[in-house]
Order: sequence, then C-alpha cells, then structure tokens
Amino acid sequence: MGFFTDERTKTAPKTQDSNGGHDLFAHYIKKEKVVESAVTGKAVKALCGKKWVPSRDPSNYPICPTCKDIFEGLRPGPEDSE
Repeated sequence: MGFFTDERTKTAPKTQDSNGGHDLFAHYIKKEKVVESAVTGKAVKALCGKKWVPSRDPSNYPICPTCKDIFEGLRPGPEDSE
C-alpha cells in the first residue's frame, strides 16, 4: 500500500528537487495527478503548495501538517456521501 488515500486525494513525498522541511513529509495531492506525473514526469502540487515529482514511498514519511489541516477543512465531495 503506497499512498494514504481517500476518494479525493493521495499523498506523495517530496523528492530531491526542493529544500526545507517539506522534504520530511508526505503531502496530499489529487490522486489523478499521481498517475499523470508517473506518465509525464511533470511535477505535482500539494495542498500546501509544495511542488515536486513523486518518486518515493510516502508511507515512510509523516503527513505534512499543513496539508492535513487544509484537507480536514475541505467539504466532502459527492463521492464521499455514498
């Protein structure tokens, strides 16, 4: 099981392309962006604003507190009420 997930997002860790504490966390991103990034190599953008190309197992990192706070403040989507 590689990604923490719900119906709207997945997380992926930050890789070598950035600096700071963001490297130490797994971030929330839209799950369709994980696949797109894997195919195209394009960077993804986390809820907290962090941009990177996912390549590491996010289960090895704690969840980014900023992403988590933003995610918890989101309203449930239509697929969440099923």
